[in-house]
Parts: sequence; C-alpha cells; structure tokens
Amino acid sequence: MKNLLYKEFKLTIHPLFHLVPLLGALILIPNWLYFIAISYVFFITISNLFAATKAQNDIGFSILLPVRKRDIVKARFLSIIAIELIHTAVAVVFAVLNHYIYKGDNFFLEPNAAFFGFTFIMYAIFNSIFLPMFYKTGSKIGMPVVLGTAGAIIFAALVEVFAIMVPSAKTALDSGDNYVWKLIVLFGGILIFIVSNISAYRVSAKRFENLDL
Repeated sequence: MKNLLYKEFKLTIHPLFHLVPLLGALILIPNWLYFIAISYVFFITISNLFAATKAQNDIGFSILLPVRKRDIVKARFLSIIAIELIHTAVAVVFAVLNHYIYKGDNFFLEPNAAFFGFTFIMYAIFNSIFLPMFYKTGSKIGMPVVLGTAGAIIFAALVEVFAIMVPSAKTALDSGDNYVWKLIVLFGGILIFIVSNISAYRVSAKRFENLDL
C-alpha cells in the first residue's frame, strides 16, 4: 500500500494539480457562492487526473504489479480524499480571512463551520457517485464525472436555497454566536464523509475485482 500511495503522489498526480487548492482564495470575493470555490477539486483536479491516468494506461500498469486489485482502488481513494482534504484546509485559511475582512456580511452562506460541514457532504456525494461508477468499467470517465458533479452541485444549490428561503435556518447556520448548530453540521458532515467513502470504496473494490482486465 505504501508503494502504491507513493506511485499516486509521485507519478500519477501532476505537480500542477497541487496549485488548484489556491483557488480557495475565491472565498475572499464578497457576497459570492463560496461552494464554487471548493468545487474546483472535481471541476479540474479529479476529472483531469482520471483523464490523464486513462491516457497513460495507469490501470493497465497497476494490475501488472504484484498487488491486489482492491489495493489499487484503495490507493486511489486515499489520494482523492487527501486532495479533497488539502482543498478544504486551504479554503479554511481564506475563510478565516473572509471573516476578519467582511465580519460575516454575506447574502449567501458564510464560509464557517457549518459551510465546511456541507462541503464534506458535497465531496461525499461526488465520491459516492463518481468512483463506484468509474470502477464498474475501469475506463469510462465522462458520465461518472457528469453525474458525480451534478449530484454535488445540486446538493450545494439546495443548501443555499434552503438557507435563503428559511430565515431560521439562515440564522442557525450563519449567526455569529450560534456555534451549536454549526458544530453539529460540521461533525455530521465529517461523519457522513467518512462513512460514505468507506461504503463507496467497498463497492468500487468489489466492482473492480470483478472486471476482466
């Protein structure tokens, strides 16, 4: 597993992808939909990463290695999760700057603890749709990316609409002194992220093992 992860981060993931998290700086734009800033992880990084590995026949190379097929899937899952966590960590830095600059004056959801709880759920939705669909064939990327991205974006849009249409929800999620609900959403999102990725990995690994490559 250690060697597979080394391959992922040294050979598979292009160094330029490490610059994409800097787009988290878009959180400094006033009165903006901040979900867009943390969506570039699947707009750019993950979609292009899988397209590049397909062109390089990464799966064909990997299955020739003396490793289990499910470990190949696990290494890719862990690398994707690491990328998403890096995007989130960078976004948190800019979210703190946003708080000190604008003092919580935003029409849409503030980039606070609740926002990042929803971020984890959004990533969980994308991973749960995209990765199992991809590993069903091991080659088709287009439809899995489209459906995974659509699921994540629809969820983010529904959250924003709900917060706008229900003033009490907006107050609970954005109020500066209301930390209870923010923390509930944050830790709930983290839990969903963990559980859904474990489930998605098991489905993906089983599908990949059943492929005749």
